[in-house]
Formats: sequence, C-alpha cells, structure tokens
Amino acid sequence: MKFTLKSAVIGAMALGVLGMTSGPAISQDVTLRFQHFVSPKGSVPIYFMIPWAEKIETESGGRIKIEIYPAMQLGGKPPALYDQIRDGVIDGGWVIPSYTPGRFPESEVFELPFMTSMSAEASSMAAWDYTAKYMGERFKDVHLLAVHVHGPGVVHKKGDPISKIADFKGLKLRGPSRQANKLLEAVGATPIGMPVPAFPEALSKGIVDGGVIPWEIVPPLKVHELADSHTQIGGDRALYNTYFIWAMNNDSYNALPDDLKAIIDANSGVEASGWAGRGMDVGDDTGEKVVRDRGNVVVTLDDLVVAELRVIGEDLTAGWIAEVTSKGLDGAAMVADAQALVAKYTDDLAR
Repeated sequence: MKFTLKSAVIGAMALGVLGMTSGPAISQDVTLRFQHFVSPKGSVPIYFMIPWAEKIETESGGRIKIEIYPAMQLGGKPPALYDQIRDGVIDGGWVIPSYTPGRFPESEVFELPFMTSMSAEASSMAAWDYTAKYMGERFKDVHLLAVHVHGPGVVHKKGDPISKIADFKGLKLRGPSRQANKLLEAVGATPIGMPVPAFPEALSKGIVDGGVIPWEIVPPLKVHELADSHTQIGGDRALYNTYFIWAMNNDSYNALPDDLKAIIDANSGVEASGWAGRGMDVGDDTGEKVVRDRGNVVVTLDDLVVAELRVIGEDLTAGWIAEVTSKGLDGAAMVADAQALVAKYTDDLAR
C-alpha cells in the first residue's frame, strides 16, 4: 500500500479509536489554567498559589497540572477576572470582588473600617465562614476554593508622613474599593480608585500623592522607591481591608473525576483560606523590612488619632448597614457575625 498523508491520518485515527475501546482504562489527566493580576513575586503567588498548585499536583500523582499565569498574561483587566472564571475563559483565578462595585455587596463587610484583625490568617478564616453563610447564592456561578483578606493597610505617600487626621486633607490617595474610598473621603482626602497594578505609575506621574496598600505588595510594585513615607495605623484592628476569592470555573471542576475532585476539595475551604491569609502575613513582615532597610520614614499613629479614626469608622459602618438593609440585606446581622468570627479566629490562633 502506498504511504500517503491521508493514509497516515486514517491509521492514526484508527489507533486512537482502538485505544479508547480496548485494553485497560487510561487515567484521566487534566491541565488547569489559573490567572491573577499581580507580579509572580507577590506574597499570595509565592506563599499560597504556587505551593497550593504543587500540593495538588503531588497529591494527584501528576494527573492534575496547574498552570498559573501572573499579571493578566492570558489577557483582560483585573475587574474582568470573575467573569473570565465564570465563562470558562480560564479554569480558575484570583478575584477582588470590590473591583466591580455593587455586584457583591455582602463581601464589603470585610472591607469596613476596623473590621479585620492584625492577623490576615485569622481574618481570612473568618471570611470563609462568613462567605459560606451569606454568599453561597452570590457566588453560585463559580466554584469557590478559598477566600481571604490581606494584612493591615498602610498609607504610602510622597513627602512627610501622615501623623494626624488633618494630614489627609487635600491628598489624592489611591484606594482599592468603595469602602476604602469612603473612608479616605471621610478623613478629607480625595480618593482615586484603581486596581493595585496601576498604583506605581499613578504615583510616579503625580496622578496620586499616595495610596493605601499592605506592606506585602510594596516591594513587588517598587512603591518604596517612589514613596518617601509610610504610615501604619496601630491598634488591634486594621484601618481597612480587601476581600479576595480564589475560585474555579464550575464546568472545569465538575468535569473532574470524583477522585480528583476530592483532591481539590481537600485543598479548599477554611484551611486553604487561612493559608492564603498567612501568606499575606509573612509577606507583610518581609515588605516592611525591605522598606525600613531602605531608610524610608515609617511612623505609627498614636492611640488618640486611632481613636478618632475609629469613631469615623463606626459612622461609616452604620451608614453601610443602613444602605444594604434598604436593599433587603440584614446589614446588622452581617456586621455582627463578621465581628464575632474575626474575634473567634483571632483568639484561637493566639492561643
């Protein structure tokens, strides 16, 4: 028989059919593509996403391969990540729900002033329990793997540090969310909302005078090379926070055989959420050391200033409760539950 490309293709197809219909079953392998919006040097990629993926690959005996693409390498902008996961553009990814204001109102409770503790690990475990109670329907379009928050937010700016509330007046400050922006406005600043990857350029061009981000992301963004001073809030609660989800496409998850689903499940939930938060805590320690070693000015607000900020925060929280209650949500219950969960996990980890 004369060999032709057509005969080769037909032969290959026949072999493929035989392979599917005879002999022992071939184990199902799968490659999952996850995407996020920060540098691969960020704390969550280094201390959570990559080890998480490696753990799943190991526990699956190599049957699951997870590819992680940083800095939106697969396309799109950070606010589009939830829809990319939902629609199957990617198999999974890292999302800040507040980048699409009004869409996930329940998640804002963890972004309210002084809601979270100084431990991102504890607050993230609290966030998982809260999410399971209040947001199952809201996130039904994706398969949740973990939710978490970052560590205490810090104000980074050009020029002298902020040491009292009056120092905020007139500053243009980058904020990550609707609630953080409301807080900045309440203390006299002009908030400018933007995803965190845009902050360094905005700071270098003078579009903003500074902004709020946690320590952990400062070195990857090189903010310490652009800002002169850094103000920590102090106390036992964070000035503000940001709520994140780590999620999979529903079809990508449901297509897995049961034994591989079980591996994903074993690496999801409250412990995985705490793991992500712990990565933020480790990154905060590293980030602050980098800034201090460079010789930048770092100050911590005194207790009287923090007390003034807490009063402002209480007013903003009351306003949020009224707002979401008017939309049919039980704002008071959500705040009370979130506060109780944060206190519980913070106390548990301190023991």
